[in-house]
Amino acid sequence: MSDTALRVACVGAGYFSQFHYGAWARLPEVTCVGSADRQIAAAQATGFPAFDDLQQMLAATRPDILDIILPPVAHRDAVLLALDAGVKTIICQKPFCQDLQEATSLTVLAEHSGARLIIHENFRFMPWYRAIKSEISSGRIGTPLQASFRLRPGDGQGPDAYLDRQPYFQQMPKFLIHETGVHWIDTFRFLFGNPGAVYADLRQINPDIQGEDAGFVLFDHPGGVRALFDGNRHCDHLADNQRRTMGEALFEGTEGVLTLMGDGSVTLRPHGSMESETILPPDNWEGFGGDCVYHLQNHVVQGVLGRGAFENEARDYLEVIRIKDAIYQSAETGQKIELW
Repeated sequence: MSDTALRVACVGAGYFSQFHYGAWARLPEVTCVGSADRQIAAAQATGFPAFDDLQQMLAATRPDILDIILPPVAHRDAVLLALDAGVKTIICQKPFCQDLQEATSLTVLAEHSGARLIIHENFRFMPWYRAIKSEISSGRIGTPLQASFRLRPGDGQGPDAYLDRQPYFQQMPKFLIHETGVHWIDTFRFLFGNPGAVYADLRQINPDIQGEDAGFVLFDHPGGVRALFDGNRHCDHLADNQRRTMGEALFEGTEGVLTLMGDGSVTLRPHGSMESETILPPDNWEGFGGDCVYHLQNHVVQGVLGRGAFENEARDYLEVIRIKDAIYQSAETGQKIELW
């Protein structure tokens, strides 16, 4: 590895961290200098130099980039330690912090410290959404009119739901939108801009969890575009891997329809036609979500190296949290909530 490679350290070695560590190991511009976790055996299993204390790791490794792979309750302390240690690029997993006030406070502190704080919101980096964005932007479906995504991971039934992978899901008082639907809040923003209003109807089906696990959210986007998030963690969809796309989607315009299938393929059917064109073939990546974690981390590395602008910086991501809060307000009041 080059002496000029960016030094990357990570904190957190739970279930999802495997995708982070695997992606960092494949990036040629970085050197992986440390993994911290309270369970030292978990940190050691990553193959990185292992620590059981974040502050000690930061002092020993002096990373250019710290990747925070922790749940929201731990974000504040991790970011503060990173800022105190002088880390200038911090990536933090979503959902970012415990609430908007905490997220805003950390964002301000990072800005005042001259640090770049980026939220690990990886779904917009899935190859099918990049392809769909390109097709919409080039006018292939004409004027966009509406979009719908059907979340159907099929993993939410019974008392053992989520226990084999992320058991803390069962204890989250706000679940479907806060933990999962937030991905499509950001993805719809990426495709259509910030919504001006939201309306939500949420419900809890599984009595063995604390939060909601099904519901509908309607987004009013600029230009009259309407987007629907239709989520149900009990039902599945046609896919060999339910977690590749986690569902299916339609993006409809005056001149055609883009369809996302559970295999990661995207097709375009022109308006009035019986034939469809393949825009993106089925995905064959065996890991998570079309290798979106790698694509996000590579995006950050290229930005640090001055090769492109950053997406998902914390200041912009605060809008995702505001929209998420408005969705819950709508579900509680039964009213459409105006955002701006």
